Amino acid sequence: MNEIILIYILLFMTGSMSGWVLELLFRRFISTNNPERKWINPGFLLGPCLPLYGFGLMALYTMSMIPYLGSNNPTTGQIIICIFVMGVMMTLIELIAGLIFVQGMHIKLWDYKDEWMNYKGIICPKFSIIWTVLGALYYFFIQPEVVELVEWFDRNITFSFFVGAFSGIFVVDLTYSLNLVNQVKNFAKKHEIVVRYDELRFSAKTVIGETKENILGKLIVTKEKVEDKLIETKEKVGDKIVSAKDIVEDKLVETKDKVIKNK
Repeated sequence: MNEIILIYILLFMTGSMSGWVLELLFRRFISTNNPERKWINPGFLLGPCLPLYGFGLMALYTMSMIPYLGSNNPTTGQIIICIFVMGVMMTLIELIAGLIFVQGMHIKLWDYKDEWMNYKGIICPKFSIIWTVLGALYYFFIQPEVVELVEWFDRNITFSFFVGAFSGIFVVDLTYSLNLVNQVKNFAKKHEIVVRYDELRFSAKTVIGETKENILGKLIVTKEKVEDKLIETKEKVGDKIVSAKDIVEDKLVETKDKVIKNK
């Protein structure tokens, strides 16, 4: 039982991190919602982890095993049905996650509002087809590698240390990120709006960058002013020292002359 739990945590870890990379590249080079081609951290976590894909890989792995139940040679019909169910399942996961964030937290992590027959900008036929195609690619090309990974993990259970480390980091990141999301939710709920989380992140990053530049600029100006003041003060002090030196020398000469006269 414990090994099964560890295996699914491994699948969640692999899917979450791989999905994060996939989404990062998609939003950077393909997405029409990013015409400026900026690097955008997908999801709501700080780290390179996208739970949607983690749950997706867990579901795909489980469903891909179904055609083999009771038979080592599934029929073409069974495989087609399995791939179709994969597409439906991924769409369902996307719908549930979207509803949780949009209706429960007033936050949108993605937006399909410009896609044909979209539902609340959360799901649409276009991406359901994409999920189905990805399910087919997974079944024929990725599933054997995932099965091999699971078998390797089963033989090298000591690797569970890294799975445990991932779990700990994930929980910390999740707790911190949910706290931020809760603050955004309260703001959005108060103003009756839905916040695009990626745009909010980018705006915050831009403001921080501009503030950093402004502070740096002010520090440079202040430094230059201080240096100029030091130079000016040094010159004044130098002039006063020279003047004092001349006065002392004149006084010494005057005193010397008086002494000579008295003699």
